[in-house]
Amino acid sequence: MAVTMTNPAVTDPAVTDPARTRTAVVTGASSGIGEATARRLAAEGYRVVAAARRRDRLDKLAAEVPGVHPVTLDVTDQASVDALAASLDRCDVLVNNAGGAFGLEPVAEGRVDDWQRMYDVNVLGSLRMTRALLPKLIASGDGVLVMLTSTAGLVSYEGGGGYCAAKHAQTSMTETLRLELCGDPVRVVEIAPGMVMTEEFAVTRFRGDAERAAKVYEGVPDPLSADDVADVIAFAVTRPSHVNIDRLVVRPRAQAAQHKVHRVATGR
Repeated sequence: MAVTMTNPAVTDPAVTDPARTRTAVVTGASSGIGEATARRLAAEGYRVVAAARRRDRLDKLAAEVPGVHPVTLDVTDQASVDALAASLDRCDVLVNNAGGAFGLEPVAEGRVDDWQRMYDVNVLGSLRMTRALLPKLIASGDGVLVMLTSTAGLVSYEGGGGYCAAKHAQTSMTETLRLELCGDPVRVVEIAPGMVMTEEFAVTRFRGDAERAAKVYEGVPDPLSADDVADVIAFAVTRPSHVNIDRLVVRPRAQAAQHKVHRVATGR
C-alpha cells in the first residue's frame, strides 16, 4: 500500500515513497525518550512520524535522521490528533510516549491543575491517539501499540500521588486494551521504565528548578538514558508478529525498587 499524507505540516516528498513499507508514529518526539525512540525506529527501517508540539526541534531531528518526518501535534487537542490521523494512509506502530510529571507535593497539598494536566497528557492523550489510530493499526494486519508508562504505574510513592494516579490509569487502560483486542492483529505492549535521566523530565517536575532536579540522580551510578529505553521499545516492536511483550519493566542496576536506590558519595 502506498503511503500518502495530506497534513500540510509534512512537506518531505519521501513521505509518499511506497518503498517505505512500515510507518511508526511516536508522540512526544521532540526530546527525551520520544526523540530517542524516533531515532532508533528510523534506524530499524521504519518511516517514523515524529509528533510533538515543538516543531523547531522536530525539524532539527528530521534534518539529522533520514526517515523521520515531523508533524506538529498536541495530544491534549482532539482536533490536532484528528488531523494527524487523517494525514496518514497507514500506521503500523504507535508509541504513546507523550506524558510528564508536574509537581511533587503530597496529596493533601496537591494542585488540581497539575493533576488535571498529568491526566490529560498521560491518560487522555494516550486515549485520543489510540482511538484515532487503532483502525489503521488493525488494518495493517500486524499493528503494535506501545504504551510508555512507568514503574509509578505499578508502585506508588510519597509525593507522586498525581503522577502515580495517572500512570496507574494508563497501565489499566493498556491491560484493558489487550483484553479487548484479543483476536485482532494488534500487539499491545507496555514499557515501564524506572529511573531515567533525561534533559527535561525532572526539571519539568520541579517547575524549572534544575538544582532540585539534579539531586534526584545525585550519586546514582548510571541511571537509565533515553537511548536505553528506546532500545527496549525497539526490541519489543521488532519481535515476530506472534510474540507480544505484555509488560517490560526496565530499571538501572542501581535501582532495586522505587524506594531502594544505590548511591555513591559525590565528594560534595
